[in-house]
Amino acid sequence: MKIAYFVLPHMGGTYTVFRHLRGGLAPHGIDLRWVGLSHGGWSLQPGLEHEAAFGTLVETPPGDGKSAARQLERAIAAEGFDGVIVNVLSDRVQTNIVRYLSPKILRLMVVHNITPGTYAAAHAIRPHVHATVCVSRRCRDDLVKRHHFPAERTAVIANAISTDAYPQADRLPRPIGEGLRLLFLGRIEDASKGVLWLPEILARLPASVTLTIAGDGPDLARLKAAMPGMAPRIVYVGAVAAEAVPDLLAAHDVFLMPSRYEGLPMALVEAMAAGCVPVASALRGVTDMIVEDGRDGLLFPVGDPAKAVGLIRSLDKDRARLLALSIGARRKVAGAFTVDRMAAHYASVLRDIQANPPPLAAPLAMDGWSLPPGLRPGLRTFLPQPLKNWLRVVRERL
Repeated sequence: MKIAYFVLPHMGGTYTVFRHLRGGLAPHGIDLRWVGLSHGGWSLQPGLEHEAAFGTLVETPPGDGKSAARQLERAIAAEGFDGVIVNVLSDRVQTNIVRYLSPKILRLMVVHNITPGTYAAAHAIRPHVHATVCVSRRCRDDLVKRHHFPAERTAVIANAISTDAYPQADRLPRPIGEGLRLLFLGRIEDASKGVLWLPEILARLPASVTLTIAGDGPDLARLKAAMPGMAPRIVYVGAVAAEAVPDLLAAHDVFLMPSRYEGLPMALVEAMAAGCVPVASALRGVTDMIVEDGRDGLLFPVGDPAKAVGLIRSLDKDRARLLALSIGARRKVAGAFTVDRMAAHYASVLRDIQANPPPLAAPLAMDGWSLPPGLRPGLRTFLPQPLKNWLRVVRERL
C-alpha cells in the first residue's frame, strides 16, 4: 500500500510525526511518502535536504486553489498512491481536495489541534473521508460528542517518538547549589504556546535558575523585548535540528510548557523521553493524557504563572523528587508513546478501511472547486487577540 502524507518537510511536530510514522509503517508493508504544495520559492531547510528522497513537491501557481488542486490530483495519480492522509488545516488546498478525489483513493484525516477552527475544518470534510485519527482523547471526545463524528470511525492515536536517540541511563542527581536549567522548546508564538508568560515566570524564580529558549516564530521579538535585563539567565538558541533535540533536552532539568492549547505536543513527549521533567499547562484530555501529575511531571492551571513558579521552586528545593519525576517521565514514554505502537494502530486503521471502506459522499466536480465554510475564515478570526486568549483560558479553566 502506498500512501501520501500531506506535509512539507519542516522543523516541526507534524513533520516529525511523518518521519517516525514512515519508518514505523514500513514493516507493515505501507510505503508512506510526503506530498507538499509550493507556490514558488520554497526550498528545504538546512539539515532536511535528505528528506527530498521521501516525497514529492508539487509546484503550483500562487493564489489559484483550483489549479493547485488539479496539479495535486495529477500528482497523486501519477505516483500511484492508494490513499492519502490529510493533516487538517496544515494546508487548505490539501485539506479540501479530499472532497474531489476519486472514490478509489483511501482517505484518512488527522486532527492535530483542539481549536474551534480545526474542528470546523474537520467537520467540513468528514463526509469525504473514510476515517478520522485524533492525536488526543480531547480531540476525539469533542468531535464525537459535539460534532457528531461516528465513534466507530474516529480513533485516538497519540503522536510518538523513537527512543533510540535518547539516553538509556537515569540522570545523576544534581546538587541543590546548582540552579535549575529550564527549557522552552517550540514555536515562539503567544496565542497557542503562551510564551509571553515566560518573562513573569523567570522573574519570580531564584537568580540561579536559567532559561533556554529554543525555536523561532512570530512573537520572538516581543518575547525578547519583554526580557531585556535578564541576561545571562536567558539564552536563545534559535531553531534546533531534529537530531540535536535529544542532547538539548538532556542538558536541561525542566521542560516548561505554558501553552493555552495543543493537540498532542511532540516536544513534551520528547522532553519526557530525555528525562527532562515537564512543568506544563493542564489541558484536559491532552497534557493529562501524557503526564500523570506528580508521578512523571507536574501540571498547573492554564494561565497561572504563579502556580508554575511554585512548582518549579519546589523542584529546585527537592532534587530527589526532580530525579524521581525524571525517571518516571522516561518510563512513561518508553511504555506508552513508542513509534511501533503508533504505527501498528495506523496500519490497522488503514487496512480496515481498505478491506471495508465505509460509504462516502459522492466526489465533487473539480470545475466547481470552492472552499466550504469550515475552511474559510470564521467570525472568531476577527476577534481581538487578547479577547481570544482570555476566552481560551476561561474555556480550559471551566
